Amino acid sequence: MGYEQMCPRYETAIELLGKKWTALLLRILLSGPKRFSEFKLQVPDLSDRLLSERLQELEEHGIIVREVHNTRPVLVEYQLTEKGLALQPVVDSIGKWAEHWC
Repeated sequence: MGYEQMCPRYETAIELLGKKWTALLLRILLSGPKRFSEFKLQVPDLSDRLLSERLQELEEHGIIVREVHNTRPVLVEYQLTEKGLALQPVVDSIGKWAEHWC
């Protein structure tokens, strides 16, 4: 199949999910809602700026939702949407492949 025949949706998905840190953030979110600080604990090499950028991209694509709780101090959590949860088999398959081949 030539490049001109590839599905543009596939290309869009790979461009989004293939960005550095994105798949790791999805894997982290599969265990439940997370606060910004929780991502930082699990991925200390990820800068605040890049984490914010990746979370915003995932939110813009409807993969995650940012929920602001009306508490003091304000609590902000990120969680997967139905669309995001549908990526679990993909993330799991990559993990299995990595265990075998990496």
